[in-house]
Amino acid sequence: MAGEPQDDCLFCKIVAGTIPATIVRETETTVAFRDINPQAPTHVLVIPKAHYPDAAALAAAAPELAADVLRETGAVAEEEKLESYRIVFNTGTGAGQTVFHTHAHVLGGRGLQWPPG
Repeated sequence: MAGEPQDDCLFCKIVAGTIPATIVRETETTVAFRDINPQAPTHVLVIPKAHYPDAAALAAAAPELAADVLRETGAVAEEEKLESYRIVFNTGTGAGQTVFHTHAHVLGGRGLQWPPG
């Protein structure tokens, strides 16, 4: 069920503390941690503690929680002293999503070209 922890979800296990991660911020509703395969000098993932498979599902079911995730991306950028940064939500395998628990990538610390990919 949406919002409930999933036994087979890597990010649910990070939230539960059963898989280690380098946590940079944590709130009542979110966790932010360093990506293990960084694509920029700063690459932090911000996730809701509740399980939703992607950003669209999160926004539809819990818009206030989606707002918390976005708010935390800004807080991460500020703490990381990023003057400019990119926020990315991948939705679906064709877009590069590999963990099906909503997560925002906060990328910065180098020039980010457009278009991406």
